[in-house]
Amino acid sequence: MNEKVSLVRDLIEKAEAYAKTNIELYKLKAIDKTTDVFSSVASGIVIGAIVTFLIIILSIGASLWIGELLGKLYYGFFAVAGFYLVLILFLIVTRKKILELYLNNYIVNQIFKEKNHASDN
Repeated sequence: MNEKVSLVRDLIEKAEAYAKTNIELYKLKAIDKTTDVFSSVASGIVIGAIVTFLIIILSIGASLWIGELLGKLYYGFFAVAGFYLVLILFLIVTRKKILELYLNNYIVNQIFKEKNHASDN
């Protein structure tokens, strides 16, 4: 009888250790996914900042060039501003369909993507 109690106690201890290990594994997986998403967002912010500076420089250059073609420099700035106004209106109309869908899909894909580990082979 004492041997059966000992076996049950060992089984309970092993089940408890298994549960603790599973909880720790889920915590580590959650941390891994969170860091993947945040690193992707951070790299996107850096790339976005670089692209923003590029667009600003190109916009100034295009404004000056168009203004020179039109005879007055400020005409070029008005033309480029008008282009951006049209672009903003387009994005406002389509943002729900395109931008939010893209961002939602990107975040979901980042969360559920599988990592390729060399040691898994």
